[in-house]
Amino acid sequence: MDVQTIYLVTALMAVGAAAGFSAGLFGIGGGTIIVPALYYTFSALGYPSEIIMHAAVATSTAIIIVTSLRSASGHNKHDAVDWGMIWPKNKLVSWGVWIAIGSLLAAAVLAKHLSGEILTLIFGGMTSLIALQLIFGRPDWRLANKVPLNAATPPIGFSLGALCSLMGIGFGSFGVTFMVLCGKRIHSAIGTAAALGIFISIPATIGFIISGQGVAGRPPLSLGYVNLLGFALIASMSFMFIPLGVSTAHKMQQDKLRMAFGICLLLVALNMLRKALLS
Repeated sequence: MDVQTIYLVTALMAVGAAAGFSAGLFGIGGGTIIVPALYYTFSALGYPSEIIMHAAVATSTAIIIVTSLRSASGHNKHDAVDWGMIWPKNKLVSWGVWIAIGSLLAAAVLAKHLSGEILTLIFGGMTSLIALQLIFGRPDWRLANKVPLNAATPPIGFSLGALCSLMGIGFGSFGVTFMVLCGKRIHSAIGTAAALGIFISIPATIGFIISGQGVAGRPPLSLGYVNLLGFALIASMSFMFIPLGVSTAHKMQQDKLRMAFGICLLLVALNMLRKALLS
């Protein structure tokens, strides 16, 4: 193994540890760390600029399968997952169903037609607003008294699933804020978001494998747009560090956790905007 490969493997393992901790702490699936890290890694190794963002996003969604399962399991032990919202008796208003549909169609169909720069600008702008609301918003601000399980579920769930899929992130980045504004406690919102990340990551990974078939210039050991080396190293490290994030989350007070989550999102958003505007 040459020095460059050793550096690459070490960097991917460090990214995995940080992603796992953030997935457990904030329910964000680690994607907001993984996507930029993979983007810069693939870029430094000289892969074509037109596919590196797709490869980073796709690999992140595959990794989120592992981190979401692990994180959701940990939060479920604390009774912090609202399964009635995710998988109600009436599946037509299931958040899990509509998020999965949006995620699959975005990855399989839309991904080839949208540039990374445009998606990054949208992500950075929206996430900045969400983060500012979490940091400076009043705790009594509400969109509704509870998360809707009605005709509003399909369009909102589909849209959020598609957006998260295209950005390679879990549901926490947008879903936690939405659920808090709909009256859900922050710990329950984070736990539920972690579980909903499963309904984003599995369909999105399938979609990116489909849409990336036959694309030239992909990193070696890739299945569609999903890079298997990045998946194996980052997923294994994430799996080990998620319990530390979960235990830390349940030791923190709600206001402190809300502030920490907001600051984390704001830093990520500003970095994404910087990349899009200077690229």
